[in-house]
Amino acid sequence: MSTDWLDGQKRGTIDAATRFRTLLSQKGISTAGAHDGISGVLAKRAGFEVLYLSGAALSASMALPDLGLLTLDDVARRAREVVRASGLPLIVDADTGFGEALNVMRAVRDLEDAGVACLQIEDQLLPKKCGHLNDKKLATSDEMCRKVLAARKAASRLVVCARTDAAAVSLDEAITRAKAYAAAGAELIFVEALTTLDAIKRVREEIDVPLLANMTEFGRTPLIPLSQWKALGYEIVIYPVSAFRVSARAIRDFYAALAAQGEVGAQLYRMMTRAELYETIGYYDYEALDTSIAATTLP
Repeated sequence: MSTDWLDGQKRGTIDAATRFRTLLSQKGISTAGAHDGISGVLAKRAGFEVLYLSGAALSASMALPDLGLLTLDDVARRAREVVRASGLPLIVDADTGFGEALNVMRAVRDLEDAGVACLQIEDQLLPKKCGHLNDKKLATSDEMCRKVLAARKAASRLVVCARTDAAAVSLDEAITRAKAYAAAGAELIFVEALTTLDAIKRVREEIDVPLLANMTEFGRTPLIPLSQWKALGYEIVIYPVSAFRVSARAIRDFYAALAAQGEVGAQLYRMMTRAELYETIGYYDYEALDTSIAATTLP
């Protein structure tokens, strides 16, 4: 019987963070974006060992733009869902930390309670933007360092990832900030929106802590194969919104066909069958567990 849904609760932050730190000793860890429980389960079944909850994907799933409109409750609720469903280490995009240093500490505590392995915060000011858009406004390096220090102080086990968007100013500024954030306690560094292979190589050469690379589509960073990221020496490679983009387009196309044709027969080949869905979500495992716990007995 599948126990994924129980493992997500039993393992908790201790094992998730420990497993994630162990993975950081490797290179080129492919990390699937999972915006809800079912995508987390499907990613695990495909063989992924780490998941990423993107603020952009979560916002879009709520029909909201990625402008810092998410609340800590929104993110913690969805993070708990993905952890519960998958039992895998989860990196959570916490935008700017939902406020200043004390708010970051609150976010760390809440996300640790949800079983999250890694918290990612960035050095933008609200309203923050997707890292691959223009006109981003940056907090000072000192302000971001205070957030990193606060996160490390609040964390029992959770890994702190610091993202900088300063490459939009200059690569020198981004590297200077990345080094400062690492010195403040960040265990994983994310230099967003690198536009050339030379810049990607230079970041690896000058930063001596684990690095996260963002393979988002339709952005400023060229699409680079995972094998090349591994050869370049990057530890974590995220595909943050890819699955959401695929699923959203499939839903859009299905609705258009249903509206035009008034029947679903022609779309059956696109669908997961009832049997496949039940097997994926452990429907019969739940039934069997319920029966084993509360079996009917006769007097």
